[in-house]
Amino acid sequence: MTEIISMNLSQEKKSCCAGHDHSELTVVTPSGGAENFCPMCPGVESHAPGDCPKCGMALERNPLFSDDGEDHEIRALGRKFRIAALLALPVFILAMSHLFPGVHFRKEITQWIEFILTIPVVFWAGGMFFTRAWISLKTWNLNMFTLIAIGVGAAFIYSAVAVIAPHVFPDSFKDHGEVGLYFEAAAVITALVLLGQLLEAKARARTGAAIQSLIGLAAKTARRLRDGKEEDVPVNTIALGDLLRVRPGEKIPIDGTILQGSGSIDESMITGEPMPVVKTDGDPVIGATLNQTGSFVMRAEKIGGDTLLSQIVQMVAEAQRSRAPIQKVADTVAGWFVPVVVASAIATFILWALHGPAPAMAFASVNAVSVLIIACPCALGLATPMSIMVGVGRAASMGILVKNARAIELAGKVTHLVTDKTGTLTTGKPRVTDVIPAPGHNHNSLLKLAASIESLSEHPLARAVVDTAKESNVRLFPVPDFESIVAGGVIGTADGKIVRIGKSSFLTAQGIRIPEDWQLRAQELQEKAKTVVWVGADTELAGIFAIADPIKASSAEAIRTLHDMGLKVIMCTGDNLDTAQAVARELGIDEVHAEFVPQDKIDLIRKLKQQGAVVAMAGDGINDAPALAGADVGIAMGTGTDVAIGSAAITLVKGDLMGVAKTIRLSRATMRNIRQNLFFAFIYNALGIPIAAGALYPYFGILLSPMIAGAAMSFSSVSVILNALRLRKTGL
Repeated sequence: MTEIISMNLSQEKKSCCAGHDHSELTVVTPSGGAENFCPMCPGVESHAPGDCPKCGMALERNPLFSDDGEDHEIRALGRKFRIAALLALPVFILAMSHLFPGVHFRKEITQWIEFILTIPVVFWAGGMFFTRAWISLKTWNLNMFTLIAIGVGAAFIYSAVAVIAPHVFPDSFKDHGEVGLYFEAAAVITALVLLGQLLEAKARARTGAAIQSLIGLAAKTARRLRDGKEEDVPVNTIALGDLLRVRPGEKIPIDGTILQGSGSIDESMITGEPMPVVKTDGDPVIGATLNQTGSFVMRAEKIGGDTLLSQIVQMVAEAQRSRAPIQKVADTVAGWFVPVVVASAIATFILWALHGPAPAMAFASVNAVSVLIIACPCALGLATPMSIMVGVGRAASMGILVKNARAIELAGKVTHLVTDKTGTLTTGKPRVTDVIPAPGHNHNSLLKLAASIESLSEHPLARAVVDTAKESNVRLFPVPDFESIVAGGVIGTADGKIVRIGKSSFLTAQGIRIPEDWQLRAQELQEKAKTVVWVGADTELAGIFAIADPIKASSAEAIRTLHDMGLKVIMCTGDNLDTAQAVARELGIDEVHAEFVPQDKIDLIRKLKQQGAVVAMAGDGINDAPALAGADVGIAMGTGTDVAIGSAAITLVKGDLMGVAKTIRLSRATMRNIRQNLFFAFIYNALGIPIAAGALYPYFGILLSPMIAGAAMSFSSVSVILNALRLRKTGL
């Protein structure tokens, strides 16, 4: 299997943004990849696990490489979160005990318990946040971790000093002779951020499921012909030019060309279309597609990374990895908020040290720390996760499964929807739409005659005829003899008649005359994207069936709704142009691209993105997987393949395109809610910074106690939680 997905690697050394040369880091061209890469910093990759030298994030496992067991990052984060939450809970209870009537603990004991329990939470479980903050400061890529580390560090150090040396604080910072402690803020913030990191790591890990599903589609063995003998061999031992035999019901092991024989091949994994394709001498065949009927000998012409399946695997992998998560709003705010806070704290210390009353250094230290504490982003740990959590829950209640926060963020900005046809706009299951009997036959007699013969065929069109007969409760004739002719049709005996079913050319070759008016009637049906199946009884035409892939009942309304929301809708399908245009006309789709292979679809996505469009892709098949992964927002039908669902960021459980419109509305509501939360997370703290710095002291003799700063943090958190819960009532 390694041979099937082998890629040629082209690497060059990469220096990190701090200017250090890391010989183990590489920039890998699209033709290959290292075993680990940074999910936040494109181009930073490594052949060994570790942390990114730019942002400090743990490197993520490349899904192209098999990974036994659960991801080590997820295991580590899970262990740290559980321990942090377990220790933070008693710290929080002790800190809040004064709010419960009749509950009294000795402060001189509880403060030491809080101190001891908080140390492992902050410095062991949350140690990586300080590491990432230090890296962000060195590289000047200030982000949420910078602010978290400063706030948590300030709260812990202030509280630790208050426990160990409370006498250094001025009396104005004491309540009933005691200095306020903020161990619970440091512990709870750390636990909350760890939870967010754990959920994010699990979401990223799911992206590898699509790659593994694709690799699993490949045939494991092949039947090789050599020296007049047949032998079963592993696929990765096949060489160029080897002759292989493929029998009915077997997967084609590798890409090649038929030399002898013929087969009816299901290529839906490539084209997305359920109709099998008849292949004969000289026709190309694709590895991993299914030979339904017939037997043939083929020559292997593409192996390893040159096969189409390998190229699809690589396209999905590149598309998933090329989508570095966009900078979070919180990080953007932190980029300017961190320098302001640090500068304010330094200025506060200097001004109080030079011009403050005695003891000047004590006032300078306490006021500087007060600035850092009031800026501590307690609500920042809740602002985005709370809205995302409520929004994702609201989506799930409507049958919309969201894989990651990035999808929620981008869905509301979508300008173009590229959609597959089969299984997305249509049901993906051929059905009989018209039964037209010839003179001497009626609807039921024609259906009974044809379904009796077709019941012995494995062709999808045959199953459509049989399903229609079952729905009409038609009892079938016994069929004593049956023959399937590849590239032709079927022949059998039913009700004493020799019944022939297939194309018009097949019936004509069997001596059955087809009147011209019937040819015209068939042409009208074909112009409506319907496939015509001809039925002959003995030497006469018995009638025709029109079979089509019906449009889903909700598709037309969904397209109208998306147009009303300002989106351009583009159909991109592997089906023929006539069928695609017929469906597009009926639904009012803006643009049609037909007979597209997977590479064409992802090329279209890239072209639209280069033009500045924000693109969503809706699909359900294996052939849609690269485009689903490469789009800004990939949306899979829940009725589709596991590969498509694994490649997409959003899954519509019911396979209903109306879910796309609901997703966009929910995205817009969620992002609006997040922006409101970020306002609540910062506004109280930001307004308190000048007061904490002592701006009111020269005029009113007022200093902002850190206890008031703690109240501001609590109030902002309550505001964030209440605002996020409003999303549960959002009308979609």
